[in-house]
This record gives sequence, structure tokens and C-alpha cells, in this order.
Amino acid sequence: MTKARSMRLDKFLAEMGVGSRSQVKEIAKKGRVRLNGRVVSDPSIKLDPDLDLVELDGEPVAYAQVEYFMLNKPAGVVSATEDSRYPVVTDLIKTSLRKDLFPVGRLDLDTEGLLLLTNDGQLAYSLLSPKRHVDKVYFVEYKGDIPMDTKEKLAEGLVLEDGTKTLPACWKQQGEASGCLTIQEGKFHQVKRMFEALGCQVTYLKRLSMGALKLDPSLRPGEYRALTSQELENLKERNARHED
Repeated sequence: MTKARSMRLDKFLAEMGVGSRSQVKEIAKKGRVRLNGRVVSDPSIKLDPDLDLVELDGEPVAYAQVEYFMLNKPAGVVSATEDSRYPVVTDLIKTSLRKDLFPVGRLDLDTEGLLLLTNDGQLAYSLLSPKRHVDKVYFVEYKGDIPMDTKEKLAEGLVLEDGTKTLPACWKQQGEASGCLTIQEGKFHQVKRMFEALGCQVTYLKRLSMGALKLDPSLRPGEYRALTSQELENLKERNARHED
């Protein structure tokens, strides 16, 4: 039998983005909140978010403890929750219940592709921790003459312009001036800097996968969907194998 969860009304509403706890207190005082059909003015009242019906101004307030979305990030959007110059990726997620989503890692402004948005800090840490060596696969288009021994150079690790050396990476040439690069770290502008070290310039970059999560090919740039239960299970299972 599933154990009932209990939480305060003000915590419930604050987590769902209605306002801060102090703001929620004022909202409740005005009689705008109903719990199972009854007006409640006490924000400290306990409820079960899985069973009880909370309404604000007559509209149900759904609850989600954690949410997971796969976004095909378009170019021109920042991998952040706020920015003064550009639109941010969280603005693209229109159907989330939570207001505390954040992108797991970042893609450059002009980079497209897979980006996971969630409010699950533990999963985000497991995907981003350098100790986990999570594979990230990128499709790369470039200009310039790529060295014949590029595959070997990347497998050994490249020395970047600032003297730092990358971890071993895997390169698969797929066209005259394109291919797939697999890396296990996320230094600033890393892929672009790696290709500069090879004497080339990246002209297009798209992330295809991160760990066990692969970009849904049906998602156009700017489109998103919730992760399936199988995708989430695969992500967590893969990371559990790398627990310290």
C-alpha cells in the first residue's frame, strides 16, 4: 500500500509557482483557494498532493514533484533560466507544472540539439559530474582540411589553445566535411576549440545524445516533449552503474 504524502498548502502552491509563501498566505486570506471544494484561509493546513484537489480562483492546480523534458534546442536561445539579451530555453517549455525547471548543462547560443530540462538536481548532478564520464554525441559540420590522423589525435586527447588537454574522444567521419564526435566532458566551447586545434572551424553543431538519452528525431528545433518512463528509467539505470 502506498504511503500518503503530506505537505503544507503554502508549500504546495509555492512549488507550483503561484507565488512565494508570504504571497500565498495573502492569496489564501482573500478566500481564493479551495481544498476539496472548501475555501481554506490557513496556508499551513496539510494535504496529500496525490489525492487532494487544490483550486485557485476556481481552477485546479496540478502537482508534480519532478518533471523531465527533452528539448530540441534551437539556435539563438540561451541554455539558462534567465538572460537579459536572449530568450532562454525554459521559456520554450509551455506545459510544465513546475516553475523551477533548469537545463542540465548548456549548449552554446548557436548550437542546436538535445537538452534535458528538469528540476531533479540529483539526476542533473549525475549527468554533469566529471567523475561519471557521460558520453555526449554531437553532429559536426566544419570547414577546413581535417588531418588524416584526426581519429587518432582525438583518441589520444587534444591540447587546446590554453594548454589544457581533453579527455580521449571518438570521431566518426560521415561526410566530406561532417561527422559525429563523442566526448565525455563539457569545457567551455569545447567542440569548437577541439576543431580549432585540428586547424578547422565548426560551422554547424547539434547534440544528438547525452548518456542513455537520445534526441527524438521527430522534434523540430524549438519543440519538446516529456521524457517517457522508459527513457527516464534508462537514464537513472545507466547513472546508477557509475555511482561512486
